[in-house]
Amino acid sequence: MKILHIDKNHPLLITQLTSAGFDNTEAYTATKEEVVSYINKYQGIIIRSRFNIDKTFLDAATNLKFIGRVGAGLESIDTAYAAKKGIKLFSAPEGNRNAVGEHALGMILSLFNKLNLADRHVKHGTWLREEHRGIELDLKTVGIIGYGNMGKAFARKLRGFDVEVICYDIKENVENNDATQVTLDELFKKSDVVSLHTPWTPLTDGMVNEEFINKFEKPFWLINTARGKSVVTKDLIKALKSGKIAGAGLDVLEYEKSSFEQLFTSKKVNKTDIPEPLQQLVLMDNVLLSPHVAGWTIESKEKLAQTIVDKIKAEFC
Repeated sequence: MKILHIDKNHPLLITQLTSAGFDNTEAYTATKEEVVSYINKYQGIIIRSRFNIDKTFLDAATNLKFIGRVGAGLESIDTAYAAKKGIKLFSAPEGNRNAVGEHALGMILSLFNKLNLADRHVKHGTWLREEHRGIELDLKTVGIIGYGNMGKAFARKLRGFDVEVICYDIKENVENNDATQVTLDELFKKSDVVSLHTPWTPLTDGMVNEEFINKFEKPFWLINTARGKSVVTKDLIKALKSGKIAGAGLDVLEYEKSSFEQLFTSKKVNKTDIPEPLQQLVLMDNVLLSPHVAGWTIESKEKLAQTIVDKIKAEFC
């Protein structure tokens, strides 16, 4: 079988697939149009997020048997059309779930202890102690929305804290020893911290909006290591200003490009190019931002690739 690699990944992916008898071709700089012109020669394709795999692409891929995405989500692929054509889809949420869980926990602890603010002040020669007095995670209720691979990994990280962990998921009976499944109404009632671990779907697009936020009975802290388009930034800003949301840790933003590699198309960005809500967000001391790297660790890069290799070999060797 011939496999086309669209994005660079850990070298073990090509090394192990070659050893298993697959013919691998690297096309890291090829445009989508170029790939479409010759994709019919390949039985497999490995992607990350460089471009979408849509109906046009799939119609051109007349011999394609599988798509492997070195990541957790499959939103860049027309999954329904791929399934109709009998194309196997492999993703690797097992590969970076631990990294995401650690990142989410790190964001909470940093926000609670004002570490980002304290670091900035000390580096600028300001030694303020009372102003940096933090709060403790113990005795809080942590609500997890989306209890799949990522949600479960995050819940495991909370085992060492004296916290109540609850989860909401559209699937039934997902709870385990690390979290109790509740209704969305109960999550609105009890949560002190809310962590999103949902895929991007029509159901989650713009999910955290003003109406959603106002359903919470008490102020809460928001963590989003899932997908940026699940949170309406202007509504988040309003809630942060009113105190309805006490603070936010955001690894993803509404304004990201679909490849996740850039926030804006141009490398040189003028202030006028930045949406007004984002301009406000970056100035807030109770907001912690990172550039979609919750799942990007040295270890997860290897584990993501290994997961895809193992799934391909299990199906085709």
